[in-house]
Amino acid sequence: MYTKQEERELQKLTDELLKFIEGKTKDYWKKLSTEEAREIAEKLRKVIRYHDYKYYVQANPVISDYQYDKLFHVLKDLEEAHPEIVTPDSPTQRIAPAFTGEFEKVKHYAEMTSLENTYSPEDLREWDRKVKELLGVDEVEYIVEPKFDGASVELVYQNDLFVRGATRGDGIYGEDITVNLRTIKSIPLRAPFSKYGIDLISVRGEVIMPKSVFKRLNEERERKGLTPFANPRNAAAGTIRLKNPAEVAKRGLDCYVYQILHSEPKRLCEDIRTQKGALELLSNCGFKTPPIQKICKSIDEVIETVLAAQEERESWDFEADGMVVKVNDTCAWEKLGETLHHPRWAVAYKFPAKQAVTKLIDVVWQVGRTGALTPVAILEPVEVGGVIVSRATLFNPDFIRMKDIRLGDYVIVERAGETIPYIVGPVVDRRTGDEKPIEVPTHCPVCGAPIVKELDEAVPRCPNINCPAQLKEHLIYWGKVLDIKGLGEATANQLMKKGLVKSIADLYYLDKKDLIRLPGWGIKKAQNLLEQIEKSKSAPFWKKLTALGIRHVGEKTAQLLAKRFKNIKELMEADFTTLASIPGIGPITATSIKNFFKAEQNIEMIKRLEEAGFKFERTPEEEAEQELPKPLAGQNIVFTGELDHFTRKEAQHIVGLLGGNPTNSVTRRTSFVVVGKNPGSKYQRAQKLGIKMINEEEFINMLKEYAKENPEVRKILQEKGLL
Repeated sequence: MYTKQEERELQKLTDELLKFIEGKTKDYWKKLSTEEAREIAEKLRKVIRYHDYKYYVQANPVISDYQYDKLFHVLKDLEEAHPEIVTPDSPTQRIAPAFTGEFEKVKHYAEMTSLENTYSPEDLREWDRKVKELLGVDEVEYIVEPKFDGASVELVYQNDLFVRGATRGDGIYGEDITVNLRTIKSIPLRAPFSKYGIDLISVRGEVIMPKSVFKRLNEERERKGLTPFANPRNAAAGTIRLKNPAEVAKRGLDCYVYQILHSEPKRLCEDIRTQKGALELLSNCGFKTPPIQKICKSIDEVIETVLAAQEERESWDFEADGMVVKVNDTCAWEKLGETLHHPRWAVAYKFPAKQAVTKLIDVVWQVGRTGALTPVAILEPVEVGGVIVSRATLFNPDFIRMKDIRLGDYVIVERAGETIPYIVGPVVDRRTGDEKPIEVPTHCPVCGAPIVKELDEAVPRCPNINCPAQLKEHLIYWGKVLDIKGLGEATANQLMKKGLVKSIADLYYLDKKDLIRLPGWGIKKAQNLLEQIEKSKSAPFWKKLTALGIRHVGEKTAQLLAKRFKNIKELMEADFTTLASIPGIGPITATSIKNFFKAEQNIEMIKRLEEAGFKFERTPEEEAEQELPKPLAGQNIVFTGELDHFTRKEAQHIVGLLGGNPTNSVTRRTSFVVVGKNPGSKYQRAQKLGIKMINEEEFINMLKEYAKENPEVRKILQEKGLL
């Protein structure tokens, strides 16, 4: 929707507006002329629309919620002071759209409005005054709940069954993400609403990623060389829009439900009468409801509650950016009504932003366990949310470029919960002209190998398999792939600590005398490890290629390469076009392979391995296999559901033996789909595209026929008792 140039210009305009509006009151906006107000309002609308797109559509905000709210409230104040400048498409006149176009659009049973924000006890008192005035009463009972920082969803149940789940979208229409929401274990697939006389009900909740899960997920992403998520909210919002429900299920999402939007045939006001009662009903029906539900008899008690929560929020396992205050009497909600943007019966008290401004002194590049280079900002120490921060992540070069962050800049640093502090952006108005661009290293800061950047990634990498920053992980992976028993993390640590292994190749030059000297080692243990290492020399060529740990070259790809090339010399000499044209390889993997063999350290390691008798070439068994008929050559085959006789990996391996290409997604180029028990979305996709489908029995019968000329397939079927 936006070009990179447009994004840079809009971010610059955002910074200018934030600086301009700082400290200005409603009285200031009232004194402006109509033309002055219109000019400022148009700029505000422009940047708010952009940030709506970044937040709602891409789930990738580039300013803090606090900064966004400041922009929005100033626009609202401007339009209230000058009604003549209001436009029909102003963000104050409707909730921002949030459609990605990847899911079906559905209409909510009731509008999902946003909340008005307050930032101080004084703001809360003013809201309380308006509520009492509208209701014509002296006292109002409130209920206070956490304002979850996640992704708002609507859940619909009919005859007690969960039938639909949707994103908030524009508040009126959302995206149908039922298949993804069904994977979240805290969302019941059946809820006993019928015992309360409810046939159909629509409830509102928040999908969140617990902070403990977020921490684990980011550790895993770092191990895989992926960019960590900035915060749990982004992680939750991005996850519920994934196309693969199986991947959603792995992410450990949670859901809290906090409002009944619509019910049939009963009305909330007539039968439940309070928000507290609604939450009790939802809890009785099996939902997770807010862990804090404090009834407050006065606004003073509300203020005491939200200020106490502000101090306690770090101990919660979920992110909350404030507390929600609601009129407890739901019958009063209808009387209070709603504005175009928010209900009058509820308000959000936003916690103070965990931000500070400090100077960026330097940038250092850390090398991760997968070779990924991550820029880390070195800052003048500053207190952020009660913690002294002197370092912050800059994620990757694209992030630095998009934000236009420079050495010497004053920057806004944000810290949320247990997440790593990160830089929101530079304070452009404080630049002196002495700031300098941040340069991406051309060589690894640890081992000196030339840096590479692959086509599909924003992260630069060190391709040297023996880089000290990566060596331990590569040793463990080498042992796992080649089934070297005894070469685990503990052994890898000992070998590196004592300087016995500085390269993978050193494994094949180890001396028993040196191993015996290691703590906890004896002759037997040393002999066993050396025998296992020696045994690995006879592993199949494809396994040896897998063990190299080349980016994007797992077992399946390694098997394709071993079929195409007799030895590693042929593979190293293959040009990019040859590699990219191999079915199942493509340009991204081809680039990764070429980058790996550009590193002199990798070439030297391969040379030393071959000198030690570790040959990168097809075994006689692999050569014999090449001569066998390939009845599935050129066919793309997909598996879905659970098979009775094979694991998914085993079935895919057999397809590979027969020359076929086992793939993980159904496309128009799919030859046929093997359907097991409880098939997933691939089954529906195949139906839609009219792709041929067979069951496991038909698949086995096909294999039996092919096994007549393929001894390896025949052996597998015999071991499974199928022949």
